Amino acid sequence: MTAWPPGALAPQPGAAPLPRMLRAQTRAELTLVLRNGEQVLLSLVIPLGLLVLLVTVPFVDVDGQERADFFVPGVLALAVMSTAFTGQAIGVGFERQYGVLKRLGATPLPRAVLLAAKTLAVLAVEVLQVMLICLTGLLLGWNPSGSAAAVVALVLLGTVAFSGLGLLLGGTLRGLTTLAAANLVWFVLLVLGGILFPLAAFGAAEPALSLLPSAALSSGLREVLTAGELPLQPLATLAVWAVGSLAAASRLFRWE
Repeated sequence: MTAWPPGALAPQPGAAPLPRMLRAQTRAELTLVLRNGEQVLLSLVIPLGLLVLLVTVPFVDVDGQERADFFVPGVLALAVMSTAFTGQAIGVGFERQYGVLKRLGATPLPRAVLLAAKTLAVLAVEVLQVMLICLTGLLLGWNPSGSAAAVVALVLLGTVAFSGLGLLLGGTLRGLTTLAAANLVWFVLLVLGGILFPLAAFGAAEPALSLLPSAALSSGLREVLTAGELPLQPLATLAVWAVGSLAAASRLFRWE
């Protein structure tokens, strides 16, 4: 018989290290997203269909610009907004309503790690979205230029900003209320955020609308991919939204 020294089999309860928690929760969140095939399909099909329609059918005036050069960056911004904000907000809202987050709240998982894991899972889905949208844009005659690093920075900041807003909405409102509010905000940001129409079309409201996260992301992507410029103002605007939305979500997020 093996003789164990005193204390060798004593239990050692305690939470896992934070990096391990983050990896495990991110993997779980991504698995849940990918299992929801309808949501993933819509997040891919709607932006692609809208891109083809906007580029091939000239029912929106783009002030003499190449249609693909104007709409591909806008649809990229739309894809980020749809996945990181709308899908995130609705998913979190119903997780709270069904008691999923209440059970997670009883574990050692910190609130900040949960929010970070959800954001990273969204970012993984966006990688596929960006690849498909860019490929479709190239087939439609899009001719991009500029810095890839600037594009990555804009997409990352946009994802964090919209994810924070989605977590704030879903973490404070009830499920059905979140569903209605998220779709309403999505529509407002789509119409007024420079995705479908140039901001110049709104006249005197252009400076105020340029501060919206959707406007900052879409205009920033256009500056990089069309003119090859470094979009400092859009980057700063998205950084403010990212910090503010995540700080508010972390403070106000409720498990139930």
